[in-house]
Amino acid sequence: MSDARPRGIDPRGPRFAAAITAVLLAVDVIIGLTGLSTARLGSSSYLPDGDFAFVAGAWALPSVSLAQRVTDPAFLLLLVIALLFVWGVVSPRTAPWSVLYRRVVQPRLAPPVEREDPRPPRFAQGVGLFVTTAGLALHLIGLPWALPIAAAFAFVAAFLNAAFGLCLGCQLYLLLQRGGVIGRVRPA
Repeated sequence: MSDARPRGIDPRGPRFAAAITAVLLAVDVIIGLTGLSTARLGSSSYLPDGDFAFVAGAWALPSVSLAQRVTDPAFLLLLVIALLFVWGVVSPRTAPWSVLYRRVVQPRLAPPVEREDPRPPRFAQGVGLFVTTAGLALHLIGLPWALPIAAAFAFVAAFLNAAFGLCLGCQLYLLLQRGGVIGRVRPA
């Protein structure tokens, strides 16, 4: 018995997903740079909860409550992006950008010339998840600039994949595979 479906994935699918992710991350970087993550307290600033700011020019993020950090728009958008990364790791076939590509974009394109191993793009989703989760966690503990910096790193990776086909997470996967850390069993 042979499998009628060709092995591997269409390499244009992950690039399509990376393009959408890059746009979302760019928006998040802009929101993060203009929001709570990078805000400073003025000389006569009052904190959102009504307390007076004792240190003029200090970062606002450590001075606000956890609820205010969680409801920051940049945090919420990066949380949604992180959840999309989780979806891409757990079930890449049902992830929204994958479904959109397969149902809307792929039927309008010629069949792919070659297919690629799905493991490196899936690993790259995990790397994106790690970077965005680090930014979210550091934002929650009150570290200024952590959220927009994490979003910017993820944006650069997504943009390179979308624009040039250079998947940094995939390259990391291949390096780890060559080193015998993942993907292969080392010879005895």
